[in-house]
Amino acid sequence: MDKKGVEAVALSIRSLSMDAIQKANSGHPGLPLGAAEAAAVLYGEVMKHNPADSKWADRDRFVLSAGHGSMLLYSILHLAGYKVSMDDIKNFRQVGSKCPGHPEFGDTDGVECTGGPLGQGVSMAVGMAVAEQMLAAKFNTPKHTIVDHYTYSLVGEGCLQEGVASEACSFAGNQKLGKLIVFYDENKISIDGCTDITFTDDIAKRYESYGWQVLKGDMYDVAGIVKLVEKAKKDKDHPSLIMLKSIIGFGAPKEGTADVHGAPLGAEGIIAAKKKLGLPEDKEFYVVPEAYKYFEAKKAEFAKAEADWKADFDAWAKENPELKKEWDAFHSDAVTDPSVKDVEYKPGDACATRDASGKALNVIAARYANLVGGSADLMGPNKTAFKNTDNGTFSPSNRKGRTIEYGIREFAMSAIAAGISLHGGLRPFCATFLVFADYLRGSLRVVSLMKQPVIYVFTHDSIYVGEDGPTHQPIETLTGLRAIPGVQVIRAGDPEESMEAWNMAYASKDHPVCMAFTRQALAVYEKADKNWKKNMAEKGAYVVLEGSANPDITVLASGSEVNMALDAAKLVSGKTIRVVSVPDLKKFEGLSKADRAAIIGNAKRIVCTEAGISMEWLQFTDKENCFCLDNFGTSGPAKKVAEYFNFTPEKLAELLKK
Repeated sequence: MDKKGVEAVALSIRSLSMDAIQKANSGHPGLPLGAAEAAAVLYGEVMKHNPADSKWADRDRFVLSAGHGSMLLYSILHLAGYKVSMDDIKNFRQVGSKCPGHPEFGDTDGVECTGGPLGQGVSMAVGMAVAEQMLAAKFNTPKHTIVDHYTYSLVGEGCLQEGVASEACSFAGNQKLGKLIVFYDENKISIDGCTDITFTDDIAKRYESYGWQVLKGDMYDVAGIVKLVEKAKKDKDHPSLIMLKSIIGFGAPKEGTADVHGAPLGAEGIIAAKKKLGLPEDKEFYVVPEAYKYFEAKKAEFAKAEADWKADFDAWAKENPELKKEWDAFHSDAVTDPSVKDVEYKPGDACATRDASGKALNVIAARYANLVGGSADLMGPNKTAFKNTDNGTFSPSNRKGRTIEYGIREFAMSAIAAGISLHGGLRPFCATFLVFADYLRGSLRVVSLMKQPVIYVFTHDSIYVGEDGPTHQPIETLTGLRAIPGVQVIRAGDPEESMEAWNMAYASKDHPVCMAFTRQALAVYEKADKNWKKNMAEKGAYVVLEGSANPDITVLASGSEVNMALDAAKLVSGKTIRVVSVPDLKKFEGLSKADRAAIIGNAKRIVCTEAGISMEWLQFTDKENCFCLDNFGTSGPAKKVAEYFNFTPEKLAELLKK
């Protein structure tokens, strides 16, 4: 190891970080000053990567979970040779910069995920480690190991306090993800002061109880860090937590205190820090020449690692043409079995849309072999079991399993699914009851920010959950999901729409899709619009019951309320009633006024109905014409609950008669 080169890189990380944060007058210098050695060692001595090709499939992944310390990552990416220029560094935290305040996936070359909210980055790293194991089991052969890489993450005190990290790390230990290595920047400082004021956990014992290997060292012993990584790699059955004692804001006048966590050092502080660290005080954005030289000397080594892999990959592809076809399909979401047909229904057939979703899931799983996923301990109620297409459950003894048992960890489930998606090669879904979407909402927002096509299956979508009562009966949840930019929400009205919802979800490539399904049976209805599938996908709504071109009333309904509207229409005489199914309200409301009018018709009156709050529907009509539920549910048999709230076809018919 070139120890002097690594130390020059660490010193340059400190130099660039403090100056960029000072120039922006905003940022968090504590972590990059305190943990520079970890980044220098990882990118220089440990990781298998090639800065000339940041998307190399078999690269090691690094996730900065403590994303507030983003200048650590931008600095090392610049020094290592990724497409992060000095001008980018100088433009830190400015609009349009490749170096935003927290790392953002898609903005910066070499950034593997959006790691802003603490705890989510390491949770996504767990997902990346899962994907590596799944793909290795699928594609490696006795002669060729084409998937063989590690996932690294750097966490701080905040990440380890967030519940999502605990959920994900517990899952990782249970799954024995031995190729996941996490560095803990152990400086014992957070924004409000020493972590002892709130956080006195024995981290080593906690992670040992999760099933992790725990190693300890010194952040400033670069040779020691390399040895700790080597030891971590020898343990194939346990993820590793490497606890590195550090000093937040190392070298700054207020090092070791909360004051250096999240504010620029100030002009005098910069001068004092540079003097203490041995940096030229009169030069901004200074890079120690040996740092550039160090990585320049590494270029050939980095390129050779990828070239060797490509040679092995080409030999593997030649010897395994069918596997190569699957590899290409897995990495492009292409069909692997075009003979698989959609589930077909006829009018009058009835089942819960969660059951229809389960059948549709198995169609998609047979058609696309890269679909993987599972539920938060609700496989039976969510109807997410693979049938005839499964390789069993993913486990330490069966890495080929397509079913993932997430346990009761909704937040981590979503973040892990995001990591699987970010890794590439697999298409993940996850599932729970709709009301528990609130537990994973923080992750869903980040998934949407990253434009990742994770599929979410939510069942038990309304008061018709029944006996479990108001805590399990989602009222405002659909509106909350629709409020997140970029999230597509589909609430299927019958079994046919459920099949089409899955087709739509899998067709999405740049956004998450949330599907909501019922516990109660719904009948398949005749559809007046013979192009309903196309219009459901492209317009979010279509005409189920024509009524007339100039109906007295058009009823806009979603999910189970389409059947309710059809039943109510039969009870009304003397009026022409059009019923429109709106499975994708966001898409429908985004149409032009003319396109919406073509679906609604020249109606004298519009009535909207959904077993949820009326907020979104008020854009189409007034409060008096919203047949919705603006209150929490109650416990009882589903039919009795609906009657208690006057949420029945008969009561809707009374509204239509007015």
